[in-house]
Amino acid sequence: MSNNRVSRRQFLSYTLTGVGGFMAAGMLMPMLRFAIDPVLQKHEGGDFVETEHKIADLTEEPVKVDFSYEQVDAWYKSQVTDVAWVYKSGDQIIALSPVCKHLGCMVDWNGDSAHPGQFFCPCHAGRYEKNGKNVAGTPPLGPLDEFEVQEKDGYLMIGPAKANTLVK
Repeated sequence: MSNNRVSRRQFLSYTLTGVGGFMAAGMLMPMLRFAIDPVLQKHEGGDFVETEHKIADLTEEPVKVDFSYEQVDAWYKSQVTDVAWVYKSGDQIIALSPVCKHLGCMVDWNGDSAHPGQFFCPCHAGRYEKNGKNVAGTPPLGPLDEFEVQEKDGYLMIGPAKANTLVK
C-alpha cells in the first residue's frame, strides 16, 4: 500500500473546491456568453431598405418618404416604421431625418408660413435650412441627421442615419 493516503479533511476540501468550481462556472458561463455573443454574431450588409419612391420622380422639393424594416431586440421582432425627407440637389440624392435635435419632435417642410423653404419644428419653433443646418437663434443645437442612400433598379433605398455631412 502507498503512504499517500488522503485524510477526511483533505477529501472534503478537494470535494468542496471541485463542487464550488463547478457552481461558479455554471454561474459565470451565461454571463460570459451574454457579454461575448453579440460580438460573434454575423451582421449582414443589408442595412438598406427599399422604398416605393422612384429616383426619377424626386425633385428639388423635399418629400416625406415612409419606410419600414424589421428590428430584432433579443428574441423580440418588431416592424418599425421610419420617415425621411428626401430631395435632389443636382445629381445628389439627400435624405434627412425628421427628428429635431432639440427635443426629438418631428420637423415638417414648409411648416411655418413665416419662413418658407425651411424645415420647421412645431414644438418650440425650431427651424432648419434645406440642407438640415439649424438656424441660429432657434432652439435646435445641431443639424438634422442624414440617411445614407442608394439606388436599386431605379428605386430609392435608405440606409442607416449618420451625422450630417452637408453642413460645413
